[in-house]
Amino acid sequence: MKKISWLISAGMVMMLVACGASKDKAAPDSSESEEILPISVELTVPEKAEVNETIVMETVVTQGEEQVDDANEVVYEIWEEGKKEESYKVETSNEGKGLYKAETSFEHDGQFHIQVHVTARDMHTMPEKVVTVGNGGNNTVEEGHEHGGDHEHGHSEGFSMHFMEPDAPAAGKSTDLVTHLQMNNEPLENVEVRYEIWKEGQEKHDWVDAEEAAKGEYHSSFTFQQAGEYTVKIHVKDDNDLHEHEEKTVEVK
Repeated sequence: MKKISWLISAGMVMMLVACGASKDKAAPDSSESEEILPISVELTVPEKAEVNETIVMETVVTQGEEQVDDANEVVYEIWEEGKKEESYKVETSNEGKGLYKAETSFEHDGQFHIQVHVTARDMHTMPEKVVTVGNGGNNTVEEGHEHGGDHEHGHSEGFSMHFMEPDAPAAGKSTDLVTHLQMNNEPLENVEVRYEIWKEGQEKHDWVDAEEAAKGEYHSSFTFQQAGEYTVKIHVKDDNDLHEHEEKTVEVK
């Protein structure tokens, strides 16, 4: 009787061990996740245009072989060379099959930057191109040149910054601060990003460090204590010579 009992116990142990080994062997297959492909953005604008000529701006968004029709945001930001602080935005129309279009025109000669901001499927990218209008005016885009040394008027060659405007920030509540950075149309990783924040008419400046939540995407949060107009200045540095900053205005209710 004892022998039978011992055989049954041994058999149960072997079954449990076998089940455990089978589960361990199968675990990698069940836990494997599919690789998330990055979005790809192709911006098409004419290299040259005449004054007051209407030009078409086209952006095709894909992910792998799939055309992305459900982008959260596709918007064009346009500014004249050396006048980034005077940029304006143009909304796009979703034409289907991953195509987003818009039109614009220019009132005078010059070099104009067109940058498309695309947010889709938890990713962000912002390629940029330059259009020469008329005879190009007195401004030229010089590689590696920062106009007048003033970062508010022009960034280093290839550098792009996009601060996501907070959605209805309210006094006394935590507000997400998000900035996307690129260098030569690629995410700019592993740099130091700090937000300098102050209220209009007040001398006190708060400093908040940001963390890189995704490639080239830097997050932080801040609680605006009072309603009113605040300036948020984004500072970007690396271990080499990069030092950029840009100011944005945030209206807190």
